[in-house]
Amino acid sequence: MSQMIGEQSVCFENPVSILGAASVVGKKEGEGPLGSYFDMVCDDPMMGCKCWEEAESTLQKEAAQLAMAKANLDKQRIRMIFAGDLLAQSIASSFGIMDFRIPVYGLYGACSTMGEAMSLGAMAVAGGYGDCVLSLTSSHFASAEKEFRFPLAYGNQRPLSASWTVTGSGACVLGKTGGKAVITGVTAGKIIDNGLKDSMNMGACMATAASDTIYHNLIDFQRSPKDYDKIITGDLGSIGQKILWDILGERGIDIRNNHMDCGIEIFDQEKQDTHAGGSGCGCAASVFVSYILPKIESGEWKRVLFVPTGALLSKVSFSEGNSVPGIAHGVVVDTK
Repeated sequence: MSQMIGEQSVCFENPVSILGAASVVGKKEGEGPLGSYFDMVCDDPMMGCKCWEEAESTLQKEAAQLAMAKANLDKQRIRMIFAGDLLAQSIASSFGIMDFRIPVYGLYGACSTMGEAMSLGAMAVAGGYGDCVLSLTSSHFASAEKEFRFPLAYGNQRPLSASWTVTGSGACVLGKTGGKAVITGVTAGKIIDNGLKDSMNMGACMATAASDTIYHNLIDFQRSPKDYDKIITGDLGSIGQKILWDILGERGIDIRNNHMDCGIEIFDQEKQDTHAGGSGCGCAASVFVSYILPKIESGEWKRVLFVPTGALLSKVSFSEGNSVPGIAHGVVVDTK
């Protein structure tokens, strides 16, 4: 029996359980509004390592170990890992989880990577290709600045449209049975390019992709926004959120009453000087596992559409004058 529905969605015949999840974040994230929800807050941005990239790898390793422990599983029970990050050749992931000796699929969806990892992990479990899988991702403020923009010592000025890359990692263990929350469906995102070239305004670059995924999720599942307690985007920030509302409003869809954005929630924009909000693979991932998932597990929220968003640029594409396409992947999570 086919589990495909509509143009770009999957509705699982047997929902996939979230068995355990964990987050590890940096000091700035721990000082934000959600600080008390994270599993581990690290005051040392270097994580005791010699470079930023190694520190980010450590974030992933710690989050993965915590998630498996909370799921009461050892690494031998994990059939495969779906992981990715923002760095070239996904080095944060490859060096972070290398020692687990578990088969790995490396992913790149920019800041949407957690949605991609959860989608593919859920499909693997639902398809019978693994009883238990691990989905995770990470980002680090300093490694991202070094990769995409300027070394920290440069002291460049950030425009108000810029976001602050989250130092953090989130991990989920997915399985056939158990847990208190389940993934019931996914909506794969398309790459959408509006021709925008401002890498310091990624919310605007990603908003159209987010609107497209949300729209097709509602059409494919024959739902309206009120069928979700929350529709949660990854890191559009304050600017991207307004653009998203406007685009969906033009299609007759109003999500203003039940929309939230992880990039807005994770920081206090005024007190922490994060401008448009948070971003990075670790933004949506850490907020989902630490703040959103517990509300679903408790039954406070019965159904959530989780839509991490990504800006698909690289230092090469930007330097060559290319635009910044966006992508967003939707994951439907229900109370069990």
